[in-house]
Amino acid sequence: MGIDHGGAKRMNEYSPFDHEEFGKGEGSAYVDFVAKKLKPYIDKKFRTIRYRQHTFIAGSSMGGLISMYAVLRHPKVFGGAGVFSPSFWVSDKINSYIQKRGKKYKGLVYFYAGKQEGEQMIQQLLKAFEILSSVSKAKSTVVIRNDGLHNEARWRVEFPGFYQFLKF
Repeated sequence: MGIDHGGAKRMNEYSPFDHEEFGKGEGSAYVDFVAKKLKPYIDKKFRTIRYRQHTFIAGSSMGGLISMYAVLRHPKVFGGAGVFSPSFWVSDKINSYIQKRGKKYKGLVYFYAGKQEGEQMIQQLLKAFEILSSVSKAKSTVVIRNDGLHNEARWRVEFPGFYQFLKF
């Protein structure tokens, strides 16, 4: 199922961390809603495979940030994450969160970024990958494309790689 969010509160609702410019981070409430209310509702109303190893979350930009956060906050719910061009710039607290909670996560994490998104994007993504790899038994990979841009067209091209990485 897809959750569209291009609204005015996207920065707040997709960030688990407060931000000086954007205000209070509401990402914890958002992720709790998805894990505790929305997923159970979908599992009840539709023919799904309910198990963690068949439950994945993915997003791009702010959606990439909140997807990384979601698997760490609810490791018993989400078996994998697609973290596309994540907005880790919002707060360096994501790194300490990965350090703290990563050891409990044993799923799959697919990181993607494009070099055309800037050096800061690449460095922040690699740092998060490095921290996760050092504390977790999660299977993770990094894909960096030289021609990759920060846009939906590129993420659409890259999504099948994430899907293949899941190998269920």
